[in-house]
Amino acid sequence: MSRRDRQRGGLRPARLSPGDVARVGAIGLRTRPLRVVLSALGIALGIAAMVAVVGISASSRADLNARLDRLGTNLLTVTPGQTLFGESAKLPKESVGMVGRIGPVLSVSATGIVSASVRRTDKIPKDETGGIGVLAARTDLLGTVGGKVRSGAWLNPATAKYPAVVLGSSAAKRLGIDQAGLDVQVWLGGRWFTVVGILDPVELAGELDSAALIGFDVAQKLLGFDGHPTRLYERSTEASVDTVRGVLPATANPKNPEEVLVSRPSDALAARAAADTAFTGLLLGLGAVALLVGGVGVANTMVISVLERRQEIGLRRALGATRGQVRLQFLAESLLLSLLGGVVGALLGAAVTGGYAATRGWPMAVPSWVLAGGVLATLVIGTVAGAYPAMRAARLAPTTALAGT
Repeated sequence: MSRRDRQRGGLRPARLSPGDVARVGAIGLRTRPLRVVLSALGIALGIAAMVAVVGISASSRADLNARLDRLGTNLLTVTPGQTLFGESAKLPKESVGMVGRIGPVLSVSATGIVSASVRRTDKIPKDETGGIGVLAARTDLLGTVGGKVRSGAWLNPATAKYPAVVLGSSAAKRLGIDQAGLDVQVWLGGRWFTVVGILDPVELAGELDSAALIGFDVAQKLLGFDGHPTRLYERSTEASVDTVRGVLPATANPKNPEEVLVSRPSDALAARAAADTAFTGLLLGLGAVALLVGGVGVANTMVISVLERRQEIGLRRALGATRGQVRLQFLAESLLLSLLGGVVGALLGAAVTGGYAATRGWPMAVPSWVLAGGVLATLVIGTVAGAYPAMRAARLAPTTALAGT
């Protein structure tokens, strides 16, 4: 027996196992269930907000990536810019054929702006166009842009020569023509054109949604179209997109390549994802504030618990509990309280993400790191919030605590 043990009467304080610490900490929580629930709710709401924000953002990006995989990122558009004198430039009539001769190009098509308006009947004033433009379109346009016909049929070599029109999805709605309205006629450019098809929305070529599309031949023959394309759509192999992008201006307009503008429609979707990421950062900051408020609530609960349980602390100290064991007890209570809020918050955030993703038709994507990070954050908060109350409880003298003063 050591000298130190003899001074203490030969007794060593018992060591608490992790299970004992957890049980002792849980006892304090079970005796005040309502306070525990309210305190844990603050932590839960903070964690739920952070998990839901990250989960919804990740689900949105997963949906965007799936859409890009489905639509492809290899579509480039070519449009005329301005001349040196600030006038609107024109693409050569031969530009489609010249671009099609680039090696990696898989397909190329074009549309041209026609100076005409389209209305439901000839009784509607000419100025009331409803924002619908008229475009001359090549028959291979739909395959190049990845569009689909919702009802009816797309232009073919026969209908492209006659007064037939295919309406974009928005144009059909504005004209009041639904699926049952095929084979009706619209007043286009001072003539009656028969509606032969209606398109689904074209995600990578949104300008087609609000357009009335007619054949190049009939546009030139009846509406004075000059035959110059105003927008080229080109698809190449994924690996050669950047290479093709570099040679498109000189190929589409060899005489004036500086008058040619090249863009990639999928970049707009990527930019939207970047904007969503910035917005997510703002919401995460708000979630962190809520989590901080929850941590303050836990600290307040633990301080009050120490004040209310002074006699219990004094009795434990009188029965041989060391300051370290008392400190560990209250720290365990704080950790369990925070962990309870963290687990509930993580589950709630995942549920909110799943519900929101389901309403939008997105795949649910909650990164595992945000769930693990949320629980870890609650443990850190529990440690910080419980440190002062635990030390305060450990400093209480047994006689003072038992006296309740």
